[in-house]
Amino acid sequence: MRFNGNHTGQNNYNWFEVKADCGLLEFLLANVQESRSKIKSTLQGRGVKVDGKFVTQFDFPLKPGMKVAVSRSKRTQHPFKNRYVKIVYEDRWLIVVEKNVGILSMAAGHSSLNVKAVLDEYFLRSRQKCRAHVVHRLDRDTSGLMVYAKDMETEQTFEHNWHDIVYDRRYVAVVSGEMENDEGTVANWLKDNKAYVTYSSPVDNGGKYAVTHYRVLGRTVSHSLVEYKLETGRKNQIRVHSADMGHPVCGDVKYGNGDDPLHRLCLHAYVLCFTHPVTGERMEFQTMIPAGFKHLFK
Repeated sequence: MRFNGNHTGQNNYNWFEVKADCGLLEFLLANVQESRSKIKSTLQGRGVKVDGKFVTQFDFPLKPGMKVAVSRSKRTQHPFKNRYVKIVYEDRWLIVVEKNVGILSMAAGHSSLNVKAVLDEYFLRSRQKCRAHVVHRLDRDTSGLMVYAKDMETEQTFEHNWHDIVYDRRYVAVVSGEMENDEGTVANWLKDNKAYVTYSSPVDNGGKYAVTHYRVLGRTVSHSLVEYKLETGRKNQIRVHSADMGHPVCGDVKYGNGDDPLHRLCLHAYVLCFTHPVTGERMEFQTMIPAGFKHLFK
């Protein structure tokens, strides 16, 4: 994850300049008036930046001239553990999570398992006076990165300026068959029919125009590992565009061909980059490609 050097949120940090070679923990013990365990928990809680990048490793080597920033905000003492949701980043305005397959982004019907409810419960337990506001969604069976706002104002900023704020969203998928081209673009109109199945049309069908760029990362004779970069974010866009190419996403019961090597929808949102709606910082997140996906291409 990278940040640019021009922060407007710098006053939330105490800044120190490194004068001599040393390890990060050693430097913090010498410069921050806190116990070793408190400093380690600040490190683990992503409260330390070196030259603008978050660092969690206590033996990170420092060189003279580097700038170390230590967050002034009190870190929550409520460790968060959930089999479906992992917190990747959090500040007072927003929270970025990685969701697992099998959980909805928000409630649909009674008592459905959803990320918003999990986060609301976490905010309550950690005594944060906020709720999770849905900014965008992932299908129940798609895994990967999502951002939620912590207040209506931040949510509205995201909603009204989504295409200006979010500058890189990429997914990785295992698709059926060996892709012919190394890269390309699919563009057409997407519209739902009465059964809520999204279908595409090469001409305007009254639906929404959708553009997907793709790049092949790996191939076997039976499958391809493909990176998708969204220019538009329409419902089921990648799944429909994959099927349009004759290479549906594996494990897709709606648009697929029955090819299901991993017993899951093989679609993962692995890159999310946006300009922070409040501080203006460049926020860049990337998760690992799921191990099962990579295993198919060994």
